[in-house]
Amino acid sequence: MQKSFLTLALLLGGAALAQSTGTPATPATQTPASQTQPAAPAQTPAAPASTTPASTTPATTAPAQTPADPQTVVARVGTETVTLGEYERAFRLAVARVLNSQGIPYSEEALGQFAGARTEFLTQYARDRAVYQLARRGTAVTAAQVDAQLVETQKGFGSDADFGEALAANGFANAAELRADIERELVVDAYLEGIKSRLRFGDALVASFYQLNRSAFAQPAQACVRHILVATQAEGQTILRDLTAGGDFAAIAREKSQDPGSAAEGGDLGCISPGETVEPFDRTSFAAPLNQPQLVQSEYGWHVLVVTRRTQAGVAPLTEVAPVIREQLARDAAQKYLDSQLARVTISTVPAALPAPASSR
Repeated sequence: MQKSFLTLALLLGGAALAQSTGTPATPATQTPASQTQPAAPAQTPAAPASTTPASTTPATTAPAQTPADPQTVVARVGTETVTLGEYERAFRLAVARVLNSQGIPYSEEALGQFAGARTEFLTQYARDRAVYQLARRGTAVTAAQVDAQLVETQKGFGSDADFGEALAANGFANAAELRADIERELVVDAYLEGIKSRLRFGDALVASFYQLNRSAFAQPAQACVRHILVATQAEGQTILRDLTAGGDFAAIAREKSQDPGSAAEGGDLGCISPGETVEPFDRTSFAAPLNQPQLVQSEYGWHVLVVTRRTQAGVAPLTEVAPVIREQLARDAAQKYLDSQLARVTISTVPAALPAPASSR
């Protein structure tokens, strides 16, 4: 559970610029629970049976727990207060994201496994609310933009029932919670991008960064390949003849390839490094002439393989990585600016206002 706790703390640093993806939250389709699901806490051994006669030991009833008031203030951020109800919704979504990252749908039972992270999450959540507060002052996101994103998200599901199941698996109680999450991420992302867009870095600074960090830009040899996987050598030879006669590689791959992952992409596997594929495929990828179809057998079948580009191992040239360097410099500078703005926001938390875990009550 310590690992899950640390994951939670990291994932929910959503306001940190380095963790901003620029993509609003989208519920994933529900995934069956796997063996990575956190194990249930060990049960406490039952106490030995008492030898005292029942008549001399009056039965006692544990007092009922009073539900916590959702309006209880658990933090203050600037001039705003954060209620327990708001915190509980955010914590539920945070836990759901951790579970989903492990292929596990959200459940109320799993929520209790993360009780030890509640206090630390309150600190992070208060900081995230401060970033959202800053973002609202300097960024305009319209209701129409939020609604459009919500509609686009719903399009990915076959029915309202499927969408509802996906919401539940991602920890959302309803579509309104998803809409609020989308609005927050759009506002924060626009704010952070606005900070970065005002930053400019000259060629001399970029070149200096490159020289000081050359080892970070080392890259292995790569081959960019496409392939069509078939079951027999005869099928592969037929495809080779079709390609030689001017056949469209992508169209043939979509129609005949038995590799579902690349078939939909017209056979494109992207760029691979040595050792990433099975030996015959790997050997051909780094030795065959460019743009000439080859027929290769592996344990998976027969591959009609074409190498479209190949690069040698070495340090990537400055012209290639300059945009990456500028992005990194912008992110670092924007993070420093964000931290300076957060330092001006008064943030206080009230951990004692959080309900105690059931096991400690």
